[in-house]
Amino acid sequence: MPQQSAAPEMIEDRLAQRFEALTPSERLLAGHLTRHYPVAGLGSMPQLAKEAGVSTPTVLRLVQKLGFRGYPDFQTQLRAEVEARLESPLSKQARWTQGVPRTHILNRFADAVLTNLSVTLGRIDHAEFDACAALLADPARRVLVIGGRITHALADYLVTQLGIVRPGVTALPVLSSAWPPALLELRPGDVLIVFDIRRYEGAILQLAELAAEQGAEIVLITDP
Repeated sequence: MPQQSAAPEMIEDRLAQRFEALTPSERLLAGHLTRHYPVAGLGSMPQLAKEAGVSTPTVLRLVQKLGFRGYPDFQTQLRAEVEARLESPLSKQARWTQGVPRTHILNRFADAVLTNLSVTLGRIDHAEFDACAALLADPARRVLVIGGRITHALADYLVTQLGIVRPGVTALPVLSSAWPPALLELRPGDVLIVFDIRRYEGAILQLAELAAEQGAEIVLITDP
């Protein structure tokens, strides 16, 4: 049988392995590529040179030292790596499970996660989902987020991700004594996102009731 060709060496690995042999300006560029990988290499060569503070010839010399014929060849592999990163997790799971017993802990965990996701999606009302998305997409509305003792990590993660795409997203402090200033600044139409599971924490329940009284829209993410 014909042998399959080995997968090309990752650009990140090439940068690390060849770093000591690079010139100072090439190291500056390599450091920039590593810190902002893979986004930095997806733009034009002049753009990359400007962002890294080096010359365009330096970019060309580095990609050649990495084993590429030129910048287009470098970007072709970089885009392939990005596509591999974005590959469906379900496809990846199907690939690594080949030949592995279904009773293996990773397979049993994956099955449980996929089942939970399917059940959760089946319980979501599309109209409610679209309404919540519209609230969060409205830049005129400020968004406050709070989580309970178990769910505060989910609240913090939402603040981090949502804050990337829109302004006015704030995580409320864990201590309830610090909530009054935020409540006083609430305007009708602002959004309070609450993560909590039964039995609901009394302080968070009271916070949601007070926010609703002031005209805030409440989005509750909870268990069935």
